[in-house]
This record gives sequence, C-alpha cells and structure tokens, in this order.
Amino acid sequence: MADEQPNVDRFILDEIDSVPHLEALLLLWRCAPQTSTTAQIAEQLYIAEGHAAAIVDDLHRRGLIERDVAAASSAFYDRRSEERNRLLAAVEESYRRELIRISGIIHSKASPSVRAFANAFRFRKG
Repeated sequence: MADEQPNVDRFILDEIDSVPHLEALLLLWRCAPQTSTTAQIAEQLYIAEGHAAAIVDDLHRRGLIERDVAAASSAFYDRRSEERNRLLAAVEESYRRELIRISGIIHSKASPSVRAFANAFRFRKG
C-alpha cells in the first residue's frame, strides 16, 4: 500500500473537493454496482439532500461516477476500470488509517471557487 501513497495523494489533490465528496465516492464505490439516490447518500453522510445532489453532480462531471439514466437522482460507481478500483481501494485504506492526514490534504487546497475557475480550463475526455 505504501507504493500507492503518491497516487492516493495526487488523486485527492486533483479530484476531491471536500471530505463529503470523498465519502460519497467511497460509499458508491463500496456498494457498486448498486445505485444510490441523492437522498440515500445524504442520509448516510448526514448532509442536506441538495448538498448531496451537488456532490453527485461534481463527481459525475469529473468522470468518477455514473448517473442512472432511468432515475435522474440516482448514481453508481462503474467498476469496469481495474486501475481505478485499485486506486480507490488504496484511497479507502489511506482514509481509514490516516483520516487526519487525508482530511488535511483536502482542507489545504484552494477554495472551491478558485478551483472551479481553474477547472473551467481543464481538458477532459468526452
């Protein structure tokens, strides 16, 4: 797991905006391929449903999760990428063992508005 640490840290820095973002992603990853509604995510993370919906939108926009086409308020994690699955297993392990350090990485990043502005200039597939 130690050789995965740089990848975990880079993933957190590049893709995760907040602790609830990380927890929502890990929640969907653990229960894949089952879909979860934003209400279920909100309930499990103890956040407002509107906040959960915004997090799901952010994670989907980044290509980390998929939306259920049959139910607009549902999302799921697609386990087809073995590389991404290994990375998320390492992220979950690191988060479980080093909660304070991983939370610190997330909180040390620029404000969400600065990151949103910067993300507008990132090139993505699709």
